[in-house]
Amino acid sequence: MNVEYTGRQFEITAAIRKEVETGLAKIKKILGDKFDGKIILSVEKRRHKAEITITPRKGPLVGLAQASSMKAAIGEALEHLSRQAIKYKTRGVAKKRHDRKNWNDKAPVEETSKMAVGLTQSTAVPVLVHKFPVVEKSTEVQLVRSDDSVALRPMTLEEAIKEAQFRDREVFVFRDPKGKVMVLHRKRDGKMELIEAP
Repeated sequence: MNVEYTGRQFEITAAIRKEVETGLAKIKKILGDKFDGKIILSVEKRRHKAEITITPRKGPLVGLAQASSMKAAIGEALEHLSRQAIKYKTRGVAKKRHDRKNWNDKAPVEETSKMAVGLTQSTAVPVLVHKFPVVEKSTEVQLVRSDDSVALRPMTLEEAIKEAQFRDREVFVFRDPKGKVMVLHRKRDGKMELIEAP
């Protein structure tokens, strides 16, 4: 691990180096030894700023902090950097794995039967036939209530068509200026169909 220090209007002392290196040793335990570090310490108008950048394999991690003292700024930057390192390390592990079942939660049942195909008994070739279960049909109806496909104020047919296209809805319910309930339905060919409710 190579560490490069830069001080801007700030002198880097041995105590500061030791504090940075102990913090980087903790991050080294998380990520391993395969990264380089750049530490920029600066002072601007009584604010002490610490910028610590490490470059592991998949991209840089940066810890930025500012405080009234340099030790506090370095501590905050290292803490921020250690949280990023933990996220970086567990990024690939945190993906959820789903078990491979059928969508109807039944494991595929495999039945086999042996048959022979051929003109005569002597020329027959054995064939293995697999049967898989028939997929069950779902009779459960799902109701979804949507206020997005209903107009709250009366509107003309042209306004309703524009509103249905704007909201990108297949079905749009509205009242005409006379108070009659109308339904606009977009068919599969893209044409709009008007249905008047009695």
